[in-house]
Amino acid sequence: MFFIAEEKLHILLTRLTDDYQVCVPRKKNGKLHQTRFPDGGGDYTLDEVRSCEPAKIFFFRAREKVADGFGAGPPPPPPKPACITGVKACDLKSLEVQDYVFLTDEYTDPFYKRARDSNLIISADCTQALDTCFCMALGVNPFPEKDFDINLSKMEDGYVVETGSAKGERVVKDNEHLFSPADPSQVKTREETRKRVQSQVRININEYRIPQEGDWKGWKPIKFAYAFWNQDAKNCVECGACNTVCPTCHCFLLFDQGAGKKTSRMRVWDSCLIKDFARVAGGANPRPELWMRLRNRFEKKFDFFPKVLGINACTGCGRCIAACPAKIDIRSVLGRLAANAH
Repeated sequence: MFFIAEEKLHILLTRLTDDYQVCVPRKKNGKLHQTRFPDGGGDYTLDEVRSCEPAKIFFFRAREKVADGFGAGPPPPPPKPACITGVKACDLKSLEVQDYVFLTDEYTDPFYKRARDSNLIISADCTQALDTCFCMALGVNPFPEKDFDINLSKMEDGYVVETGSAKGERVVKDNEHLFSPADPSQVKTREETRKRVQSQVRININEYRIPQEGDWKGWKPIKFAYAFWNQDAKNCVECGACNTVCPTCHCFLLFDQGAGKKTSRMRVWDSCLIKDFARVAGGANPRPELWMRLRNRFEKKFDFFPKVLGINACTGCGRCIAACPAKIDIRSVLGRLAANAH
């Protein structure tokens, strides 16, 4: 482990702009959003909590050109890969789902793979919890433990630094004059902060009576029950906000866009809550009712992925709770699933 002072971290990020498009979380209206560095000044916040945007935006773009005309091969890569900073453990966990979808042996998505291979992830411990955070109920701690290149743990005057990949080790080695060995007192402070934030998340879990991972196994008897799912579906406005902010959602739509005599094929995020999502040629739709689509969203996260991947496709980040205009709360749904599981 190493230590880097606050001002030296700023120097490191500046140096990284030579090879990466560096993005840092900045506060806007009290919420953290990923912004470009150094644009906007130096008032960025790498610790605290997760940003409003999920990390998937740097690997699976919301809108992306996948073919230009009908030429062979994908469009060229961006001038620089991304260096994403302040990534939290809930987003790192979500990449396991995204990797399964886009990096399978059957078909590897070239755009996603290019981003995964070239992007640099500088994660950071959470130093507080939002009231919507419930990561520990899903088996995720509020501090990164794997799948990062470099992790930062906030101290009063800097950060304890841990490398998690050869790429991260290379960054530290190339800038070794900016780092010093972490002393035992700093490591102790890191552990104390981590325990404090864990306690905050546990308070959330207890307050909202959120079941633990696995407590909702065996919910199939109510899988097709209209009354159970319509309780929330009657309030849903089909805006797709939950899918957009979810770090594990990965569905997309392909369409051709004309510009003069040239045609480009575009890929955009899609939402399983929207009625046309599952509609097929001829107008048939296997999920014509909204409650069916809501059920499908939960079935995919808490039944399908545990079977095929061994993990739930939810990381407890709480973004969908904050984004939903109908105030549909995933924690309440999980509670009802657990109560009806057996």
